[in-house]
Amino acid sequence: QVQLVESGGGLVQPGGSLRLSCAAAGTSGIIFGFSPMSWYRQTPGKQRELVASIDTGGTTTYADHVKGRFTISRDNAKNTVLLQMNSLKPEDTAVYYCHMVVFGQINDAWGQGTQVTVSS
Repeated sequence: QVQLVESGGGLVQPGGSLRLSCAAAGTSGIIFGFSPMSWYRQTPGKQRELVASIDTGGTTTYADHVKGRFTISRDNAKNTVLLQMNSLKPEDTAVYYCHMVVFGQINDAWGQGTQVTVSS
């Protein structure tokens, strides 16, 4: 069973940067390489929303409100996906979740979430 573990969240001032990391355990590098990866975020009382995605070929997509500020990348050799977040705003405050469409499996995998707080 695939397990996703996020890290890198924390408290940062507006305009600052954070880098989130998501490591996939319990899967092979081949399976990871064939699995699209995404970052979502959620605030209390709101639905979880897609922030950024990267497919198996490295093509990326972003929500409009993070374009130009966030960058998603993946390292298939390390079964890891990263989210570099720059020019952070208070409205970026949320719990950020890593998501994996696991190749060859019915169920997707989700991480436990990491809190990002942007505040002065």
